[in-house]
Parts: sequence; structure tokens; C-alpha cells
Amino acid sequence: MTSSEGWDNREFSFAKADFDSVRTLLYQLTGIRLADSKDSMVYSRLARRVRSLKLQGFSQYLHHLNTHPCEEEHFINALTTNLTSFFREPHHFDILKKYLIAHPKTRTIWCAASSTGEEPYSIAMVVAETFAMFDVPIKIIASDVDSQVLQKAKAGIYSIDRINSLAEERKKQFFFKGKGAFTGMVKVVPELQKMVEFRQINLLKSEWSLREPIDIIFCRNVMIYFDRSTQLKVLERMVKLLPADGLYVAGHSETFNNATHLVRSAGNTTYYPNHSVR
Repeated sequence: MTSSEGWDNREFSFAKADFDSVRTLLYQLTGIRLADSKDSMVYSRLARRVRSLKLQGFSQYLHHLNTHPCEEEHFINALTTNLTSFFREPHHFDILKKYLIAHPKTRTIWCAASSTGEEPYSIAMVVAETFAMFDVPIKIIASDVDSQVLQKAKAGIYSIDRINSLAEERKKQFFFKGKGAFTGMVKVVPELQKMVEFRQINLLKSEWSLREPIDIIFCRNVMIYFDRSTQLKVLERMVKLLPADGLYVAGHSETFNNATHLVRSAGNTTYYPNHSVR
């Protein structure tokens, strides 16, 4: 179904021109390029904003968006996807542990797409387990473009089924089980929370407020939303933050075989920086 078909029963008018305007702006703000098939998703997510602002339709919303810069954050939050879980792609965390053992002077890890916090907390668990303590001289920076998911990540409260796949020892060591009004929930222990510093960072902005070197960068399942030129620009900036023996961790469907001037494969969608970029 195209954007111009089957929309008569919608609450708000949503023409193809509206969809094109939305994805053009999203690309300009975040580098995310929406496929033609995402028109229904855009409608359903932004209709909530149209309704909450008491606007008449998408044309009014787009005008509001253009005249109220503060709406950009709500716009980005509504349209960014945040699929995550604890220890997603578990082989990467085995690689992380081996790297930490081989590089005991590691000081900074950046998780560049923290979503609701499962990934950076998984990283923190591995760090704590590797050094057998919470108080380690390693800074874990967790960032996301979406301010709402960052608030959830900072709170560290999850439905208990989110940790079903974790070993019992990890559940006991790193989570409190909720009681009373929080029955069915778990909370990350304060010692683990203190290991992670959450920041809002848009990877397309010129300033990331980060200082090199960053020893390890987790940037998983983000690049797939960028076009090729944006991928290479972001990757180049990230690689320049890494020391010669640093590590870049990508998502399972992200490969950089055509970016050998920036990185070289370390296996299992992990990469070393190519010295020629430094």
C-alpha cells in the first residue's frame, strides 16, 4: 500500500508529501533514512503528538515543528527505534572480557546507542565481573539521541522478564527484586548504576563532548539506519577517538568491508582502527 492509498479512515489526513517532509527532516536531524514502507509507522507514532498538541492534522504539526525548535526532541524521540536486551549478541561480551584482560589499562568505554540501558549495564556487569569489583578505574559512557529512553536507562528499573535469560548469579549480584507497588520489577543495584554515565548525544552533531582516547566503542545496530556516506563519516570520527589498539564493536548486520581505510576486521563484527587514519 502506498502513502496515498487507504488513508480515508485515518483520524488525520496524511499525504505522501507529509511523509516525505517527515523523513527529510529526520534525515537532516539524525542521519536516519526511512524506507517507503515506514509510512504507517510514522503516522502511528506522530499522530500521538498531533493529538496531544491539539492540532488539526499533519500539515499543522509540520508547521508547528518548523516554528518551535523545542518540538524537535519530541519528534526524534517518537521516530527512533529502541530495540534492545541484556547481553544481546552475547559473543561481543565474551570478546569484551578477553579485551579487558589483555588490556588492563583500559580506561574508557563508550556505548553509543544505549537505548533503555540494557547494553551499557551489560557492559558494566562484564567489567565488574572481570575485575571482581564495582569500583574500577574505567569510565563507561552511555549515550543516545532519544532523551526519553535515557531517562529510563538512568532509572535502571525493568520488568522482571527482561532478566529471565540471565544467570542466577548475575540476577542476585546486579539486581534488586521489587516489592509492593514494584512487584514484577527489578532495579539495577546502585553500585552498577554508578559505573555508567548517561549523556544525550546526536551522532550527526559536530560536537560529541568526548575526549580521546576511548579504548572501546560499542556502536551496534545504529549504522544500519544511516546511508553509506553518513556511515563512513560517523565511523571515521569514532575511529579517530580510538587508540591504535582500541576496539570498535558493530552490530550483527553491520559490516565495514568497504571501509578498510578506516578499520580492519578483528572477527565477529568487531574491528581495530586502521593506523592510516591517525
